[in-house]
Amino acid sequence: MTRMMTASMTKCLTGLLVGLASTALAQPGGGVQYDVTFTRALAARRTLHVEARFATDGSTPLVVSLPAWTPGAYELSWFARNATAFGATAGGRPLQWDKVDHDTWRVLPAGAREVTVAFDYRADSLDNAMAWSRDDFAFFNGTNVFLYRDGASLDGAASVTIHTEPQWKVATGMRGSSATRQYAAASYHELVDMPFFVGAFDLDSMRIAERWVRLATYPEGKLAGDERRTLWDQVARSIPPMVAVFGDQPYDDYTNLLVFDEGTDGGSALEHANSHLGIYTPFIIGNPALPSITAHEIFHLWNVKRLRPAEMWPYRYDVAQPTTLLWMSEGITDYYADIAQLRGGVLDSLDFLDVVLGKMQEVDAAPPVALADASLSTWIHPVDGTAYLYYPKGSLVGLLLDIRIRAASDNAGSLDQVMRALYDGSWKRGRGFTADEFWAAVTRVSGGADFTDFAARYIRGRDPLPYSAIFAEAGIRLQVDSIREPRLGLYTELDSSGVRVTAVDEGSAAGLAGVRPGDYLLIIGEVPVTEGFGERFRARHARGEGREVTVTVRRNGAEVVLPMRIQMAVRTSSRLVYDAGASARAQRVRAGLLTGRVSGQERAR
Repeated sequence: MTRMMTASMTKCLTGLLVGLASTALAQPGGGVQYDVTFTRALAARRTLHVEARFATDGSTPLVVSLPAWTPGAYELSWFARNATAFGATAGGRPLQWDKVDHDTWRVLPAGAREVTVAFDYRADSLDNAMAWSRDDFAFFNGTNVFLYRDGASLDGAASVTIHTEPQWKVATGMRGSSATRQYAAASYHELVDMPFFVGAFDLDSMRIAERWVRLATYPEGKLAGDERRTLWDQVARSIPPMVAVFGDQPYDDYTNLLVFDEGTDGGSALEHANSHLGIYTPFIIGNPALPSITAHEIFHLWNVKRLRPAEMWPYRYDVAQPTTLLWMSEGITDYYADIAQLRGGVLDSLDFLDVVLGKMQEVDAAPPVALADASLSTWIHPVDGTAYLYYPKGSLVGLLLDIRIRAASDNAGSLDQVMRALYDGSWKRGRGFTADEFWAAVTRVSGGADFTDFAARYIRGRDPLPYSAIFAEAGIRLQVDSIREPRLGLYTELDSSGVRVTAVDEGSAAGLAGVRPGDYLLIIGEVPVTEGFGERFRARHARGEGREVTVTVRRNGAEVVLPMRIQMAVRTSSRLVYDAGASARAQRVRAGLLTGRVSGQERAR
């Protein structure tokens, strides 16, 4: 916080000292024309070339800045660090310029009524808030490359022209013509909230919930055939339940921009006004994580991109905008990603419970942290394991709130109604919402229930979440089982060469057999080490304690066969189940939770 305030104060003080403070707000605004060039030659250098043309009055210095961060990526990135070869011209002649501060340039127009600013931008950061390129492809965010006029209104219109190879495609959520590669934005906020794909990639579209949805994926052929059709089906099922929550579709079309890279572990994505940009390992294709992340980003169409905390309204691009409500923006969005998939049939009701249990285990394994604190701290990325805990813990709080609201109102109210009330009362009125407004809506929709203690203990406090008590109100309970099963005693990770052993427990079955860290597992006890190995191995050797089997590993390029005796161990397994003996009231709450309906809707059917 101190660091950000210092940077902002430095910018203002510098402007004052050079006599610009009194004229900055009077600078002409709007109508900026941007040109972004990405060709094979530039691709080889991992570089974009950017030009921007600004109108001036001929005498007032033109002061322009690059943003410090991308909304949705809660960290300061200082994109100016990637800008090189900066220059300014008017009518082909060079103009004098200097730096006001680390991300701001001042150009003297020397009588010119239009100034062109140009620079190269390094596109080599595989991060969904950044810019990245290969020999045949680039993506970039508007915050990376689109200068704004410092001190002027951000409401002015702008245009963007993409210059690239004739056979390459362009995909973006920005309005325009793919034939001319010219695009338009009504304001700077819109301009920088619509990332671009440029190059060779797959692109198709589908009509979903009366809107066109596009799917752009790089590299070509990576997400294809049945796997592409499956993702399309999952997206088509997930969107309608989201629309039903808000009763509104604030987009004309939506674009999914997905990159699959062999060097990436896991996956992440970043939301935008009518698109999102995801970066994934190819191993995620066909995994439930891909439609889950996709649903999360699409739900941000409403929650975050429109409905967001007052501290983040409007967006600023030169300083951090911390809020204690990030758990609501991100965690409750994560809850609705699960709910949308459940109500759309991507997940069944048992899958949903498994997802919830996974989040409970993730939260329980982390240090206790208040959701309000985690929301604030994400900007500095704490190293204690709580940096992103507002996602799973916020999701669980969303579920608990939904149950409590439904139970208190006998399923006449729901979290859906809270979300819609906030959406109608804040975003549609051109402002952000406050914590008081959130809790007032929760109380109102629940029929007057008091959530003061809940907020104090589980949002601002670090008390363990009250799973058992609240789950019971929806006929859900946690069941703990003790299971005796075969145990190998090794740890692995998946890389491009297979399943690699990272550690082996001393005295374990694998340890006594001679399995070593660095070995690649091929076959254990006649079971190939492929997807689902663990379940198949345990089922095959469930009664095999003491039996001798073989382990085949690849070690230094050669296959090695090792003898191993099966060892058994007791594992405690927890699972969420639907209570068949739940009360009629709890069953109504549960049915409403799973379907999205409230009691009045049930009676109307």
